[in-house]
Amino acid sequence: MSATSASARTGLLVVALVLLAVTAALSLAVGTRPVPPSAVLDALVHGGGSADALVVRSLRVPRTAIGLTAGAALGLAGAALQAVSRNPLADPGILGLSQGAAAGVVLAIALGLANGFGGYVWYAFAGAVAAACVVYAIASRGRGGASPVKLALTGTALSAMTAGATTVVLTSSSATLDQFRFWQVGALSGRDAGTVGRMLPFLAAGALLVVACARGLDALALGDDTARALGHRVGLVRVTAALGATLLTASAVAAAGPIAFIGLAVPHLARRLVSAGHRWVLPLSALLGAALLLAADVAGRVVRAPAEVPAGVMTALVGVPVLVVLVRRKAVGT
Repeated sequence: MSATSASARTGLLVVALVLLAVTAALSLAVGTRPVPPSAVLDALVHGGGSADALVVRSLRVPRTAIGLTAGAALGLAGAALQAVSRNPLADPGILGLSQGAAAGVVLAIALGLANGFGGYVWYAFAGAVAAACVVYAIASRGRGGASPVKLALTGTALSAMTAGATTVVLTSSSATLDQFRFWQVGALSGRDAGTVGRMLPFLAAGALLVVACARGLDALALGDDTARALGHRVGLVRVTAALGATLLTASAVAAAGPIAFIGLAVPHLARRLVSAGHRWVLPLSALLGAALLLAADVAGRVVRAPAEVPAGVMTALVGVPVLVVLVRRKAVGT
């Protein structure tokens, strides 16, 4: 049942926050080497040099931090892009961002410019931002400017072209393919704390831009003419929200690789729960996105222990059935 009152919506935000705290705690404690909650708390508060403390601080804290930030970024970006494009199937890849990031990583590997996840971050980020700029530049030409349909079609075309170009490079270089496939699958492991620090300013800027457009996004849902009649500058709202979503997606993809499903389905779940404006949908999407990505990462550690299933694979395996259920219940909409 959808929430209708402000108190009920606030309650849902609190529940989502508690759920996020629980998944974060599990992310710190669960893995190939289980760590008792008391040892996790001791490692976070007092440090220490025990094996458990080193595992928590050096491996799981960075992994959890990346899951929190990337999941929240994808949830926010998905909600914004679905509103901007008025397309319920829009996700952070609609502007070619994921393929642009992939092209940046492939280029860096092929030219020997970077090695390892820490080196991929900036090239993935640059590729995603460049893709968004190209899409908007092409879509804005002609009558009507960068309309939702033109943005979606241009993004799809650019994604297909970029995917073809990266495939050519990968199939001609087995060494590049071997390095790229570990990033492409989407995972939270193997990253260090510096990854979050490098991307945090862009994540914060993107979140501020998207949240600032909350009322404008509500107006866009009513149509451009109605939004203008309500006093909103449609072009400015659309560009600002798209820019914020670009920064969010580029940062998340650069840090964690392409993570499927979260940006597509989490905003629908948030709307289903609060059935209200974007000032409620956006924060709930961020909380649910972060909780879902952390839960997928934890599940991937235990489902085939001691081996791990990457978080990007788990979100696809778990997310597709959930999205099908939402569609069958007609919960998917703008």
